[in-house]
Order: sequence, then C-alpha cells, then structure tokens
Amino acid sequence: MSQAELDQQFMQQAIEQAQLAALAGEVPVGAVLVRDGQVIAKAFNKPITNHDPSAHAEMLALRDAAQSEKNYRLPGSTLYVTLEPCAMCSGAILHARVERVVYGAKDPKTGAAGSVLDVFSEKQINHQTSIEGGMMGEACGQLLRSFFKERR
Repeated sequence: MSQAELDQQFMQQAIEQAQLAALAGEVPVGAVLVRDGQVIAKAFNKPITNHDPSAHAEMLALRDAAQSEKNYRLPGSTLYVTLEPCAMCSGAILHARVERVVYGAKDPKTGAAGSVLDVFSEKQINHQTSIEGGMMGEACGQLLRSFFKERR
C-alpha cells in the first residue's frame, strides 16, 4: 500500500473519531496516532465532557500513546487530525517529537500550522515535525460546517 493510501486510511479513522465527537456534542475533531503502520492511539475532542480546555483530540491521543508506550516522546510517529492543530496542540506535538502531522481542514481562526501562526516552521525549535495539510480536507471541513450550522 502506498503512503498516500495509508494516509487516507488513517485519516478516515480520524474522521470516524470526529463523528464520535459530534455525537457527544463536542466540536467534531478526531485524531489518530500511528507508528510503524499501527494505530497507537485514537481520540476525539472532549473539552466540554472532561471540563478541560486542554482536552483536544490531539492532546488526548498524545497522552494515551505516551501512557501506553511509557514514554512522553513518540519519535517515528504520524498524527492524523481532522483540523489543523492549534498553538497548544502544536507545542505538545513538538515536545512529543512526533515526526509528521497530516491534517484535514485548515483552521482560519486558531490554526498554528500556517493559517494563523506557523509554529512548525520555527527553525530555532530543536525538533522539526513535517506538516501536510488538506488530506480529505473537504470531508473534514464539512463535518465542522454541519456541526456549527446546527447550532446557529
């Protein structure tokens, strides 16, 4: 299977996580963390449910993987997330030494992978994470648009 096919397969799993978030009344963002072709963590947004502003899908996936791997560093991993990471999540991704982030929809309000800020382009940071945006971006964006349309 090609890298592009694998990326689509894992992004589809992130979309499924985002759908679970929507069902729970949370902003539909899902994340899947993969290493060596194996899923090591899956999560969806839970800040409302957990009463925790840091309970973004990315943060929960990183925490879960770090616990199961018994290491706060996750080298060689790829994080698939349906929405461009915010500054908080981007910082955690860098600290965890995630090798690659593949995201779906851009976030024009809080995106920190190029839309508002570009945390990942800072060469002074001692770890570099590669970023690829737009993977299944229309499907990811549609989940968000539908969710917010229902609330307005």
